[in-house]
Amino acid sequence: MRTPLLAGNWKMNATRAETRELAAAVATGTAGIDGREVMIAPPFTALETAAGVLDGSSVALGAQDMFWEESGAFTGEVSGDMLTDIGCSYVIVGHSERREHFGSTDYTVAKKAVAALASGLRPVVCVGESLEQRDQGSTLDVVSRQVAGSLYGITAQSFTEVVIAYEPVWAIGTGRTASPEQAQEVHEAIRRVLVEVTNNKETAAQIRIIYGGSVKPDNVDSLMACPDIDGALVGGASLKASDFLRIVQFEDA
Repeated sequence: MRTPLLAGNWKMNATRAETRELAAAVATGTAGIDGREVMIAPPFTALETAAGVLDGSSVALGAQDMFWEESGAFTGEVSGDMLTDIGCSYVIVGHSERREHFGSTDYTVAKKAVAALASGLRPVVCVGESLEQRDQGSTLDVVSRQVAGSLYGITAQSFTEVVIAYEPVWAIGTGRTASPEQAQEVHEAIRRVLVEVTNNKETAAQIRIIYGGSVKPDNVDSLMACPDIDGALVGGASLKASDFLRIVQFEDA
């Protein structure tokens, strides 16, 4: 059984004061929840604040990106060791916004994922197609290539520490959501690629594949009912405690 992961990507939102309030609400609202894992990813400036609030709770802390070197002359970047030092156990790499605006590629995402694992972090590796690519019928080709490329260099014993996040670019922040059928089709295809990449069907079956793309309280139940959807990477809805907690408390079909 794969434990569902419900993760909140706060993006470029939340001051330290806002972080204290929201992180505390999530920690309180998830106390005693079994059978699922919860993670929040505040901005870098609020990570230490969030770590203090979450201390002693079951909520994991994640970062929104990292660099692949341990240290050095890389102005503006942070390393995996810096993130674990502050209390992170997860890091998001390859989010479509990083790919679109900041030059992330499958090659650099793979380097970050390998470095994350070396630092003791679980990488959430994001993949997803644009609207143009979906309209061209190339969704499965694009996503399969991204999965294989973004996992290059990961060792056999580390694959089960990786989380794949399928985020159709056309559904991020647009209010549009892939239907459960569309999402399941891609998640199932990703699972097949994972069998090839890991060269082990049992290992591939253990890797969590979560869905991102305008996940909301009113669609999470139907998405989570799909056999290959193992959780959600939530954007805007994670900034409102009541909405995020409803997503965390999705009704198991």
